[in-house]
Parts: sequence; C-alpha cells; structure tokens
Amino acid sequence: MKLKLISPQVLHAMLADGGELALVDVREELIFSRAHLFFARSIPLSRLELNFARLVPRRSTRIVVCDEDDGLAQRAARVLFAAGYSDVGVLHHGIRGWSDAGLQVFSGVNVPSKAFGEFIEHADATPSIAADELDRMIRDGDDVVVLDSRPYEEYQRVSIPTAIDVPGAELVLHIRDLAPSPVTTVVVNCAGRTRSIIGAQSLINAGLPNKVVALRNGTMGWSLAGRACETGQSRRAPCVSAESMAWAKSAAERVAQRFKISRIDQATLDNFRAETNRTVYLFDVRDPAEYEAGHIPGALSAPGGQLVQATDQYVGTLGARIVLVDDAEVRAVMTASWLRQMGWKDVFVLAEQGSEKGYPPPELLGSPPAELRIDCAALATLKSRDQTTIVDVSLSREYLKAHIPGAWFAIRSRVAPKLGHTIALKATLVFTSEDGILGGFAARDAAEYMPAPLRYLEGGNAAWKKAGHDLTSKQALMADEPDDTWLKPYERPGDATKAMQEYLAWEVDLLERIKRDGTARFAQFPAA
Repeated sequence: MKLKLISPQVLHAMLADGGELALVDVREELIFSRAHLFFARSIPLSRLELNFARLVPRRSTRIVVCDEDDGLAQRAARVLFAAGYSDVGVLHHGIRGWSDAGLQVFSGVNVPSKAFGEFIEHADATPSIAADELDRMIRDGDDVVVLDSRPYEEYQRVSIPTAIDVPGAELVLHIRDLAPSPVTTVVVNCAGRTRSIIGAQSLINAGLPNKVVALRNGTMGWSLAGRACETGQSRRAPCVSAESMAWAKSAAERVAQRFKISRIDQATLDNFRAETNRTVYLFDVRDPAEYEAGHIPGALSAPGGQLVQATDQYVGTLGARIVLVDDAEVRAVMTASWLRQMGWKDVFVLAEQGSEKGYPPPELLGSPPAELRIDCAALATLKSRDQTTIVDVSLSREYLKAHIPGAWFAIRSRVAPKLGHTIALKATLVFTSEDGILGGFAARDAAEYMPAPLRYLEGGNAAWKKAGHDLTSKQALMADEPDDTWLKPYERPGDATKAMQEYLAWEVDLLERIKRDGTARFAQFPAA
C-alpha cells in the first residue's frame, strides 16, 4: 500500500481544480461536528464498509482521508486499498494541520447545504414571517396555508398547527391544489431554516402568483416564541390533480430554462455509466413510496428536498455527474435547479419510471466471515448459562433505544482496547449490531488480535427480536462515550431552549464563514 500524504495547501488546490475528489472524514459523527473541512463527508471508520461504496462508487476516484492525526485515516486507507480503491491519500496532520495552515474549519453537520440556504436567503431576499405574526393570522382565520417541507416522519414528530406535510421537492407539484386562490398566503416551514427558505424560494422561482414566505426559524422559532407545536398529525397533500400537474410542468419548464437544466434519455445515461473516468450518481427524487413501487435499476432513493438539505449524505464525490429521475420531471427539475446553484455543474434530468421494486441491498466493502456466525437459539443458550459477553456495535442511539439485555455498547473502531479491560470477557464473545452486518465486521477485526472464542449474531438485534427474545432500553453498559451520533437541538439533554437558540445562531453565521473559507461554489443565476 503506497499511501500519499497530502498537505493542506495541496488539498486546498485540489478543491479548486475542478476534478473529481472525495474528501472523507473518518472520525465519529459528533467529533466530526465539532471541527471539519467545509466539503468533508462524514464516513466514520467504525461504519466504513457499510457506507463508503454508496457515497464513493468509482474505485479510481481521487480520495483524501482526514482525521485528528490519530491514525484513523491510515486505518481507513488500508480498508479502501483492500477494497480496490487505487488513489487514496491522507491529509497530513489531519484537521489540526489544516487549521494550523490558517484554513477554515466548520462545526455542525450538512454544512454545505445549510450554508447554501443562508446564501439563497441573502441573494434572493427570500421573504419570511415571524411566528407571532403567523399565529395571529391562523387565529384570525386569515386566508393562509402552512406547508411543512420535511419528510412525513419528521412532520409527525412535531409540526405547526394547521400545517400540511408537503416534502420540499413536492411543493411545486402540489401547490395549485393546496392554494388554488392567488390571494392565499403560502407559508413554508421546516424544523429550522434551510428547508423553509429553499421551499419558499422554490415556489417563488416557479412563478406562483401568491404571496410566499418562509416561517422564520421553523418549528424551533415557533417554540422559542412560546407557541405550542403539535405531534402525531397526518395532514398530507392529496393526489395531484390534472390542473395542478399542468401548472407545475409549465412552471418547471420556466425554471429549467432559467437554470439551464439539461435533460437526457436512457441511452445517454447508459453512455454515462459506461465511462470509467467519471462518477455518475443516479437518484430517484420522487416520494419514497413511488420509488419502492418501481424505479430504474441502479437508482437510489433521494427525495429531492432531502437531497438539497443534506447533499453530503448522498453525494460523496465532488465534481461528479448527477442524474435525477422523475417521470413527471417537476421534482427533478426543481431539485436540479438547486444543485446547479450549489455549484454542481453536471446535473441532468431523466423522465423515466422503471420496474425494479423495493430497496436494493447496500454494497459492502468486503463481507463478514460466515464461519463466525451464531444464530439466536445458540446465543440464547449461552446467555442462559452465563457463558457469553455480548458487545453491541450499533449506533448509540439505536443501542439506547433497544439492545439485548446485558450487552455492552462499544464503537467498533475502538473495540480492541476495551476487551478484557473495560469489558470483562466470559467464555464466548459475541458481537451484534442493528442487522448483524457491522457485528460481523467487528468479529472479523477481533479475530486478528484475540484468541478467545468469538462469534457475531446472524441478523443482529432485528433477528433476536423476530425470534421472540426481549430487547431492553435499560441496563445500558457503555464502554464508549456516545460520540458516534450528532443530536439535533431538540434531541439533546439539558436546556432545549438554549440548544435551539445556539443552533439557529450557528446557521445564520455560516454565510460569513463561507466567505472567509473561499471554497464554496454557490452561484446566483439571472432572474427570470
């Protein structure tokens, strides 16, 4: 393995040279969130085999791995070389080296998308409304419709009174059914700022004649204003009428012309896929239920609003081609318009509907060793005889929700020094995880440095539950701090008000920080 050390100056130049580049941070998510490079993708070493191939599919991609100069990047590079990635470098001295060179670091997650939202609000002067004013309009019975631009699961957790769930890319498609009168005020909200701003500006860019505003600071702003949110609501947009579809397609055509959106056919997609020197991401931006019912082979589900909101969670390679699939075109065009403004040059729309159903299995880097598997019945027998130590390498949030009684939580990349020290070992060591796959990789790792009998639970915690065995949220045995997961402001323990205020201030401050950084490629297109 020939490992290249990449200086901060060289990496900074690579970010500006227009070539494809995957910049990967392999620290745990919470640690990543405290300080990282603007365009870095968070792919923790502990889950590298599960997530890397989806985010960086082309094996000859130019890759730079970064860490805290603590050896994680080198360990990750070895995994990537073994999986066939041929152009892997490590940022010299990691995040500290980058910062010491006088270059910007950022806190938080999904930073490029969050910063982009602030850029758009400033560049387009996106109008907004305060929570108090919206509350007055609702109580007075004004002609106003509130549209929540988040996925349904988020909407159900907490929502604004009267709000209807219409995830971001669906707004233009449904708006004429939801606000048929041009005098209706349309308010778009999310949990914070980004999807409120992007959703409202989508409708404005589409030429909706109504007054359109973003709810300032979303449900967090609503709560901070002393207003009560709702939970468990089920208001959703109806099926699109012919009239709404016709208006949406006409609006999308105007948007496509303004933002120079290119359309392709299946033959062009096939040609893209045949090229070995370029990466192609194929995303179905429709509602997940539509994707599951039938999609083009090889397409991944990436609902348009979420793709814009968290581009770094879908696209690991900067400079890659992105093809967006939507049989109605509207959602793909609106999503493409935002990706174009974010600086993605090669974005294409494909109007097709495939027949492949369901969700494809993830592509893994390697596979867990079959000879180390143990089934639920055998593990239950070992437990009943007190002859096993179980180590759960699931995400901490999943472990704390439900785990096998007596199981220890540990972060997979740190397991080795815990065994026999923090975690007392009994006769047989058994690894588990959400579905057993990561547990299998942990068992493979452990087999290299310990002679004790070890196994991994086939099917993991899901199989254990399906077999009729209990899971518990109690008796948490934490061999590691739960720094594998960044928690949203309203999920954090302690003062929720302070957490929300700090988060919103962080979002607003991003605009100045990206100016100092200088690597963002956000663009403002001429008005229609």
